[in-house]
Amino acid sequence: MEELNARIARLAIALGVSLESDHEVQQVMQRKSFQQVAPPQAKPRATDRRSGTQLAFKGLDRRSGSDRRLAYKWEELRGLLVLRYGVEKTYVEQVGLDATREIMTTAEQHLQRDGFRPGADGVNLDSFRSPS
Repeated sequence: MEELNARIARLAIALGVSLESDHEVQQVMQRKSFQQVAPPQAKPRATDRRSGTQLAFKGLDRRSGSDRRLAYKWEELRGLLVLRYGVEKTYVEQVGLDATREIMTTAEQHLQRDGFRPGADGVNLDSFRSPS
C-alpha cells in the first residue's frame, strides 16, 4: 500500500495536481478526455531539435513524445487511484475496518517520514475513522 500511495503522490506532483481533498481527487477521476489542455504547470515544453525553436502546445496528443508521456501519466494516476480504492475495499471486506485503518495510517506515516506532505497521495484517513 505504501508503494502504491507513493507512486500516486509522485504522479500527482509531476502533473501539478493536488489530491489533498476529496473534491480534487474526484476532479482527477472525472477527467473525461486526455485531449484536454493540461494544467499550466504540467504543459510540456516541446522544442524542435533541429532548429531549437519552441513548438506551440496544442493540447495533449498521444502521438507526440512529450504529450503521449503526459497522457500516460494521467492514465496511470487514474488507474492507480481506482486500483487503490479496490484494494481498500478488499481490505475492509477481508480483514475489517480496524485493520484497514491501521494499514492505511501506517502507510501514510511512512510517506510523511519520506518527505511527502499529508494527503499528497489522496488518502483521506477520516474515511477510515470509527463513527463516534
